[in-house]
Amino acid sequence: MVSQTAAPPAPVDTASPALLLPVYEPGELAALAARHGLNVSGARPTLGAYVRQLWGRRHFITAFATAKLTAQYSQAKLGQIWQIMTPLLNATVYYFIFGVLMNTKHGVPDYVPFLVTGVFIWTFTASSITAGTRAISGNTGLVRALHFPRASLPIALAIQQLQQLLFSLGALFLILLAFGQYPRPSWLLAVPALALQALFNTGISMVMARLAAKTPDIAQLTPFILRTWMYASGVMWSLDTLLTADRVPRLVLLALECNPAAIYIDLMRYALIDSFTGAQLPPHVWALATAWALVCGIGGFVYFWKAEERYGRG
Repeated sequence: MVSQTAAPPAPVDTASPALLLPVYEPGELAALAARHGLNVSGARPTLGAYVRQLWGRRHFITAFATAKLTAQYSQAKLGQIWQIMTPLLNATVYYFIFGVLMNTKHGVPDYVPFLVTGVFIWTFTASSITAGTRAISGNTGLVRALHFPRASLPIALAIQQLQQLLFSLGALFLILLAFGQYPRPSWLLAVPALALQALFNTGISMVMARLAAKTPDIAQLTPFILRTWMYASGVMWSLDTLLTADRVPRLVLLALECNPAAIYIDLMRYALIDSFTGAQLPPHVWALATAWALVCGIGGFVYFWKAEERYGRG
């Protein structure tokens, strides 16, 4: 009978590279990566570095905004004319519903310039916010395929809305001339008013971009919020005439006076319409306009940056 003996163990190859690698703890691996200048893939850069990255992509941002603006009405036969027609049609509808049927034009001199200016300036804010809700969720393929500062998208879309407003301001000026509002030095005030509004819109757009990237249902809720905000912003009527201290609580009146959309609309009316005087503006209006622009512009940018590494994931 042949006895079977166990086979001797296979010799260990001590020269194998896998056995020669040192074993690191997680903390030691992080220190090793930092020592050799390695970073986590997709990690959020510092705020200063992020700003520098955005500045380096400034040509991409402006080109993206212009391309979006050009393509917006490319399928329509009237093309870019719809940039002017849309707010004008809205103003016409509002005139008959509110100005004629509800008689909100009573006591408001130069009602047509008053209404058209309000509609154009409100459309700038509303369109910027609506575009912001789609900045990330509507460009998921671009976000996942390329590495670039994600704030480029809401900023580009805000610039697109500013370009559209500037394009349509020609029609607004023609309407003002047709109704006896001729150029005067106060028209120059429209420049800082629009600059502050653009900064405010960009900040709110970045806030909405982050919120909608995480919760897409916000895009469905946004139109209802904007419609309510529009009614509270005096687009179709004069808040100064309707909301007197004896008709509404003082806190409600204060909230409406500090409403940023109403502030920017009133500043443009003050700049462009002769009959809209400084007495109709809320106290410290330029300070309020600047504060809203800086708080929302800077705060919205920081809020968006804090979630930089999460966009396009999940």
